[in-house]
Amino acid sequence: MSSAFDISTKFMQAALAEGAENKIPADVLARAFLERVLEVYRQGRAIDDIASELSFHIDNLDPDGDHMFMRP
Repeated sequence: MSSAFDISTKFMQAALAEGAENKIPADVLARAFLERVLEVYRQGRAIDDIASELSFHIDNLDPDGDHMFMRP
């Protein structure tokens, strides 16, 4: 049984490969995926909830930084 992460990884890898074949930069493709993600979120989540989740990810962009869910 595949997890949501497994499925999304498979499709992202395939999309990046197809994008590379068509000379579409990875960041442009990622931006298009983000737009699709936001469309899905808007179908069942409140705008404030979406903004809160995006803010969490923004606050934790640095993989080497302290994350608010980590203990000191």
